[in-house]
Amino acid sequence: MNIIATIGEILSQKIEYLGGRSIADIIIFFVIIFVSFIIAKIVRVNVRRSFKEKIPGTTLIAVEKIFYYGIIFIGLVIALPYIGVKLSGLLVAGGILGIVIGFASQTVVSNFISGLFLLIEKPIKIGDGISIGDVSGVVKDIRILSTTIRTWDGIYVRVPNEKVFNSSIQNFVAHAARRFEYKIGIAYKDDADKAIKIIENLLEEHPLILKEPAPQIFVEELGESSVNLTIKIWAPSAHWYSVKTEMLWKIKVALEKEGIEIPFPQRVIWMADKKAS
Repeated sequence: MNIIATIGEILSQKIEYLGGRSIADIIIFFVIIFVSFIIAKIVRVNVRRSFKEKIPGTTLIAVEKIFYYGIIFIGLVIALPYIGVKLSGLLVAGGILGIVIGFASQTVVSNFISGLFLLIEKPIKIGDGISIGDVSGVVKDIRILSTTIRTWDGIYVRVPNEKVFNSSIQNFVAHAARRFEYKIGIAYKDDADKAIKIIENLLEEHPLILKEPAPQIFVEELGESSVNLTIKIWAPSAHWYSVKTEMLWKIKVALEKEGIEIPFPQRVIWMADKKAS
C-alpha cells in the first residue's frame, strides 16, 4: 500500500513551468499522442489495402495522408488540455479562420470529394471515349480535383470533378460493342429484297462487324422519292468509328454495281393546259 501511495504522490506532483500540471497529466498527454500515432498507422495501412485497386497511386498517397494526419490532429486536440493548453482561444480563432477558408475552399473541397467518388465508383477510366455536357473526347487523366479530356479535334480540356460527378456521362466504350445505323433510300423500281441481300453479303465479309448481335436490315419507310432501308450494325467499341465511316461508302458502291439506284429527291409537277380565250 505504501508503494501505491508513493506512486500516487509522485504522479500528483505539480510541474510549475507547465502551468501546474501533474506528472500524471503529462503521462496521459504522451499516451494519447502515442496511441494516436498507432491508430493513424493502422488506418493508413487499411486504407491502402482497401483502395489500392480502385485509386491511382499518387491519389492514394494523398488520401492516406489525409486519414493519417487527421487522426493525429484529433489526438493532439484531445491531449493538449492535459498540459494546460486551453483550446477555447484556439477554437475561436480557428472558427473565424475556418469560415474564411471555408468560403474560399468550398469549390476545392467539393471537387476533392467528387474526385474520390469518381475514383471509387469508376464510371469512367483513362482511355474512355466520353461526353460530359458540351465536352466530348477521350479521358487522358483523372486527378483528385479535375479530369482532363482530349476532345476529338485534339484540344485538352480540364473539367472540375464536381461537374463530372454531377453530370450525365455518356461513355462510348464502356460496353464491348457499340451500334450504329444508316438510312439508305433505293428507287421504287428496284427490288428491295435484292438490295437487302447485297448489303447482308457485304456485312458478312467484314471481319469487324459482329455476328451477335446480328445486323438488322429492313424497309422502314416508303418515302416520297425512295423506299427507305434502315441498317443497324454492331462493331467493337474500339473500332466503331472506323467501321462506320468505311461501310457507308462500300454499301453505296455495292448497290450501284448491282444496278440498284440511290435516288435523289424528286418532285412531279403537273402543269395545267391553258387554252387561249
